[in-house]
Amino acid sequence: MLSVTAAAALAVTAPAGCGFFDNDPEPIPEPDPLQPVLDEARALAAAYDRLAAAQPDLSARITPLAEDHRAHAAELERLVGASPAASTAPSAGTAPAGTLAEMRTAEQAAARTANASARTAPADRAMLIGSIAACRATHVEALR
Repeated sequence: MLSVTAAAALAVTAPAGCGFFDNDPEPIPEPDPLQPVLDEARALAAAYDRLAAAQPDLSARITPLAEDHRAHAAELERLVGASPAASTAPSAGTAPAGTLAEMRTAEQAAARTANASARTAPADRAMLIGSIAACRATHVEALR
């Protein structure tokens, strides 16, 4: 038989420790502020792949740009703890490939996103994001 002291201790600690009576829902985690930069890296890589499939004569020129974006995405996935995106090979069911001018516009927008993110990122992230912004700006020039 339990002593009165042991029973009182068990009664006090049991509900507090198990969470059985905790009705508060788990808070939804805030999205990582670098998620837009990651999303753009993935989207740009896929867009370059579609363009290379649609216009093979451009492949040698734009494949390195797609590879840059895949490398950025991989590093950002590691940093933010995101799952790697499924590999998406160009197919007939994907969106139109676009043009070099459209890719240049997309790169400009993505560079602006990365620049803004670099300005507000903590120091341990700002260097990576600044590097990504610079690379995107270089892509804009490569697409002239």
